[in-house]
Amino acid sequence: MADPLSYEKFIRALRDEGLKVEVVGNPPRHNRNHKGPWGPVHGVMIHHTVTTGTQRTVDLCRRGYMTLPGPLCHGVIGKNGVVYIVGYGRANHAGAGDDDVLRAVIAERSLPADNEANTDGNRHFYGFECENLGDGRDPWPAAQLDAIERVSAAICRAHRWNEKSVIGHLEWQPGKVDPRGFTMASMRGRVAKRLGIKPDTGGDSKSATGTYTVQRGDTLWAIALAHGTTVPVLVDLNSLADPSHIEPGQKLKTPAAATTSYEVKRGDTLWSIAADRLGDGRRYREIATLSGVKDADELSPGQKLKIPAK
Repeated sequence: MADPLSYEKFIRALRDEGLKVEVVGNPPRHNRNHKGPWGPVHGVMIHHTVTTGTQRTVDLCRRGYMTLPGPLCHGVIGKNGVVYIVGYGRANHAGAGDDDVLRAVIAERSLPADNEANTDGNRHFYGFECENLGDGRDPWPAAQLDAIERVSAAICRAHRWNEKSVIGHLEWQPGKVDPRGFTMASMRGRVAKRLGIKPDTGGDSKSATGTYTVQRGDTLWAIALAHGTTVPVLVDLNSLADPSHIEPGQKLKTPAAATTSYEVKRGDTLWSIAADRLGDGRRYREIATLSGVKDADELSPGQKLKIPAK
């Protein structure tokens, strides 16, 4: 159990980690503390914004929407690697999530699957929104990934937490997919390294176990398909700044056991399977492509499908 850092200590921790921090307005006076408690805090939660344009993103996260008032996070991490602090205190970022996940974060152990939304996450997590469309194609610049790593490490260092106190929204609330485009397992590995801790991969299926040499005419999509994985996982494993640019002869790390098997049940659709297994029905095309399904409307009970990594 930990009280939130004072605002001054919070800002100092970020800057001491080497981050460029810009304060927007008066963050300590911009929060949702009148709607519920802020603390005890147990971890850091990473999101993507589904927006483009840094200034627009910062303004949106500070103000929020009519139906969801701001701040929508404590800080916005721009593609330029700058951290914009838009609020401090309770923020509308995490929503309700799984109490089993919270217990795992507190114990600093591997996360269980999130299958309930019964616990107030806004109370217990620092939240950072990252400027990205979240479509798996919008690139994550190296400066931005470095800033996510440093932000997470700074807060963990200040609280004497380890990397397992850093989670993604998709690991907290059922149905969420953010952040999309890199894996939280690899980000936790980066945070652990920055903190001087040997990362615990826990046998993560996204760990690199092989290499592939790019051939003329290859695309990252085709390589991902051939190795039973997805483009975001390959981008993450290989720190690719531009997924559309790969060169013949280039060596790429490939993951192990990136797919799982699923047996179709009566009433299933590709959309419902993607929503249930991947948290996003829109990813049904990935299942269809991996499984060789040509007509999404023709599934048969007992049919075996390949499911990509979440």
